Amino acid sequence: MSQANKSGWKPEMTPERRSGQETVTGNRALMLEEPLLFEIGHAETTGVDLPEIEPGASRRLAGMERSDPIGLAGLSEPETIRHYTRLSRQNYAIDLGLFPLGSCTMKHNPRLNEKVARMPGFADVHPLQPVETVRGALEVINELAFWLIDLTGMHGVAMSPKAGAHGELCGILCIRAALEARGDAREVILVPESAHGTNPATAAFAGYKVEDIPATPEGRVDLDALKARLGPDVAGVMITNPNTCGLFERDMKAISDAVHAAGGFVYCDGANFNAIVGKVRPGDLGVDAMHINLHKTFSTPHGGGGPGSGPVVLSEALSPYGPLPYTARTKDGVVHLVEEEGAEAFSQEHFGGRMRSFGRMTAFHGQMGMFTRALTYMLSHGADGLRQVAEDAVLNANYILRSLDDVLHAPFGDSGPCMHEALFGDKGFADGLSTLDLAKGLIDEGYHPMTMYFPLVVHGAMLVEPTETESKAGLDQFIAAFRSVAERARAGDESLKQAPYHAPRRRLDETQAARKPVLAWQEDEAPAGTPTRSERGGS
Repeated sequence: MSQANKSGWKPEMTPERRSGQETVTGNRALMLEEPLLFEIGHAETTGVDLPEIEPGASRRLAGMERSDPIGLAGLSEPETIRHYTRLSRQNYAIDLGLFPLGSCTMKHNPRLNEKVARMPGFADVHPLQPVETVRGALEVINELAFWLIDLTGMHGVAMSPKAGAHGELCGILCIRAALEARGDAREVILVPESAHGTNPATAAFAGYKVEDIPATPEGRVDLDALKARLGPDVAGVMITNPNTCGLFERDMKAISDAVHAAGGFVYCDGANFNAIVGKVRPGDLGVDAMHINLHKTFSTPHGGGGPGSGPVVLSEALSPYGPLPYTARTKDGVVHLVEEEGAEAFSQEHFGGRMRSFGRMTAFHGQMGMFTRALTYMLSHGADGLRQVAEDAVLNANYILRSLDDVLHAPFGDSGPCMHEALFGDKGFADGLSTLDLAKGLIDEGYHPMTMYFPLVVHGAMLVEPTETESKAGLDQFIAAFRSVAERARAGDESLKQAPYHAPRRRLDETQAARKPVLAWQEDEAPAGTPTRSERGGS
């Protein structure tokens, strides 16, 4: 990328347009061109005036003062605001329109949730505060734990896992601890083809061998193949339900019964819990462990590297092996928070002395904001409202599926209604055109592309999840845009190969960008007399 001039604009960065017209500034009407921060800012510029340090004044940093200039780009306050505002206009968000990513529920986040999360005592809570000062926060965690146990029909829940994959690891470690407690050294985890990609990765990370279980032609787990593989070496199965084909596993109870009969445990990936919350309790299906993505099912902010939360609910068989701290519902129906110091006494009273926790997943509950948002969402909806969430999500997905299955190949369209995701493939596209081309064309229509090339069992897969918060009018607008681009792909419209035309940036060569990134770095000129790196002994 070339060096910007002093005014910040760079005509050579201007995107090519179908019309071929360019502007002097690089701007296109109200879509403003914006260079990188380090290309428009200067180290000698600052938006803050600080008092000069008087000679001989005491230093607060005890000899830790900075010895070299750090070269950070400085901007004035208006420049800073404009920079990040312009960048935000080049991004897509759920507040702009429907976010069709599948297997990654991107739903509307009610502003009430944000207001509660920012309340004093939640927003400013610190993990090292004395326990007596965080009783309210602990009560929120315990109340949320009760809801999760109740909604899933499970025995207890570990609230500490930070996200989905972290929760998966927690569940698998519980299974390992339970097997070790009975002296059963099993080494294989079975993972169906229709499971999420993190499932086999988690099992392998935990030290297990991973074997695939094929899917049936209708996109569900092959029960006969699963039963045939079960044996004394199988620790358990990791299954995603509803699965990545957007289908509910009708044989889930039979799968659980077979795995239990063979001495194994059942882990269920709960990332798609949004499709069944309030309708189906995984505990009733024989599930032993399941993580729940609070940042998917219960609306908390999702993506961008922000904090997640993946509590893991456990069956009565696995509860004694959960990580501490742990929340369990005892036979008297009361939910108890179990800490390390009380674990032994609790185990004697409620688990018959069987509690053998494998330890801690994390040092602290760092996702307090996720807890408060999720509980606010649950209390706002109530049990009936959460049931409607699942019903509306499934309704919206089926509306998209049936509105487009005449122009897009729906590989499992004959398998009955889908759940919260509609799955399409690239069958029927003209030669030379691909799912990637359709996705880039969808950007020109003002939508973020759907999930592409996943699940792997469908060629050129396109996975669309509208969520329950979209209106029929919003769905119709998305369907019209999707249909338009799909028809162009079927007709062989070569212009799709160069799409998008109207985005802030034209299409990248994604393969070359990954293999041969072009990076630029320029060292600021050091003030006269400043030692060089070699003179300082550095490399």
